[in-house]
Amino acid sequence: MIDSSILTIENSPIWRPFTQMKTADPPLFVKKGSGMTLELGDGRQILDCISSWWVTIHGHSHPILAQALTEQAQQLEQVIFTAFTHEPAETLAQKLLDHLPQHLRRVFFSDNGSTAVEVALKMAYQYWQRLGEPQRTRFLGFTGGYHGDTLGAMAMGQSSPWWHPFQPLLMSLETIPFPATFDQDPAVEQKEAASLACLSHLLNQHPQEYAAIFIEPLVQGAGGMRMCRPEFLQRLQALVHEFHVLLVYDEVMTGFGRTGELFATLKSATQPDLICLSKGLSGGCLPLAVTIATEAIYQAFYDDALENAFFHSHSYTGNPLACATGVASLKLLEHQPQIYQRLESLHRQLAVHYLQDQPLVENLRFCGTIMAFEIKTNTQEDYFSDLGPWLRQEFLAAGLLLRPLGKTIYLLPPYCVTELELEKIYQTLPQVLAKLAKLHSLIPA
Repeated sequence: MIDSSILTIENSPIWRPFTQMKTADPPLFVKKGSGMTLELGDGRQILDCISSWWVTIHGHSHPILAQALTEQAQQLEQVIFTAFTHEPAETLAQKLLDHLPQHLRRVFFSDNGSTAVEVALKMAYQYWQRLGEPQRTRFLGFTGGYHGDTLGAMAMGQSSPWWHPFQPLLMSLETIPFPATFDQDPAVEQKEAASLACLSHLLNQHPQEYAAIFIEPLVQGAGGMRMCRPEFLQRLQALVHEFHVLLVYDEVMTGFGRTGELFATLKSATQPDLICLSKGLSGGCLPLAVTIATEAIYQAFYDDALENAFFHSHSYTGNPLACATGVASLKLLEHQPQIYQRLESLHRQLAVHYLQDQPLVENLRFCGTIMAFEIKTNTQEDYFSDLGPWLRQEFLAAGLLLRPLGKTIYLLPPYCVTELELEKIYQTLPQVLAKLAKLHSLIPA
């Protein structure tokens, strides 16, 4: 049995993600989780304010998800998904379609957000080949976009600093300025107009060469919880569809209630041609993802010739255990939509009281269950600065799991968070900011 009290980088064989192992602190040993609370090996309890990389939407160890997993494990744990299917996958696929725009009709299973995006990329590219338009090989994305860490998914973002070493391996992408906005932003319409003008210019230059455009609708996650308006997505859709370019929504993070609606496509009243879902899909229990396509895209591969099929798979495609928890999770969201719909008003009320007058807070913004702001500094703080690690340690010392993105602090709590727990988080934020201001001369003159 592992003695968590002596766990160090040196005596653990694990190579951790997004971590410089030589300089990292020893990992915190998590003994168990319940609701919003994680219990560490040393007995400390911390509040998970970010849903553990944005996946645990109902909180930890939810009894209904655990029951669904247990019951399914006693029936069928895995089966090859080519010539076979099973009830959890069929039920989950149909329930997803019931909540999405009616033109999205075909569900392709995979196992994480990056691969869901890879699937969409390959579908978009081959769709035009099948239709006899092989010249459509260009792709479009947005500055600040993040779509995953496989090569194709990285290529659809290309803005994250940790991807620079892989640049020679990535396919080309033309990026559009993302019209990031915040509450009471006086320049939002000018930003949107500039973004659409840039896109229009590219489309008119190469009117029949673009296959698809990828976007995280309403909220760019890893790019800094940068938000855009539904109105922008509506104008974006109209423009790209005028040029017959496929619109791909990466809802890996924004899906399943995060934006205050079940999906960002519903909140924005838009209709993408492909949509990628993962993270909260299984309620945070197991790896699971889907890429959902229009009937027209599906029909482009529907042919007597085997070579015209869509050749892509994963060993755990349509895993019954993951699908069973996905069905249970979606039922929870269907039966209690108020658990995520209530959070934006709570965020706003608490932010007015605890953050609105803080001198280090700027660009305060909200979208459904998400609150974010930037720390006002007199330096250009990026992802690799010392500010993020310092903030993480301070928040941990205060009993909060928060992982700032550079100088962006955000809250993305599980939906089970109580008003008292959320207020405790908001009470802690100005305390940490005050300590930061004393240690550093951050406020611009």
